[in-house]
Amino acid sequence: MLRSARNAAPRRGIRPAVAAAVVGLMASCSATAAQHGSSPATPPPRDPHTVTALLKIATVFNNDYDNGVYGPVYDRWDARSRAIISRAEYIRRHAECPTAPISAHVEGAHRGPRGAWLVSYVISGAEAQLTDYWFYVDGRWEFDLPLSNPSSVHLYRLSGPQYLAALGCSH
Repeated sequence: MLRSARNAAPRRGIRPAVAAAVVGLMASCSATAAQHGSSPATPPPRDPHTVTALLKIATVFNNDYDNGVYGPVYDRWDARSRAIISRAEYIRRHAECPTAPISAHVEGAHRGPRGAWLVSYVISGAEAQLTDYWFYVDGRWEFDLPLSNPSSVHLYRLSGPQYLAALGCSH
């Protein structure tokens, strides 16, 4: 039952405790949002246009993905990739159907066709070498999803329930 503030008896000592709990809950939610990368805080700085910078960025990119920190992963996508699925939907789908824990190791990068840089990496336990396509656009290294992983493009274009079913994550 709710009482109006006029009729409520003063409860000294409880208010500070409730306020502390609310502040703690808000901090916890903020930390969770930051961990999953639900919103970018500030516009990112320009990236150096060097192979060394690309290798570092690709390593962070893969580590974030491997650890379920999907917001910063999406933020590295190029405009064509972002047109496939919204940031919020990408994060939501991965939260509902997380990928199995893996560890990617970036091995190198070299120039590819039409301005692309090809970043090679291996997944722990897999013998195949994989390649991601990156481009330097307006001072930023950007990941190209359609070139790097065309099968994911198909999955992201499915409806939410179809996506979950295709990955075996139906609830």
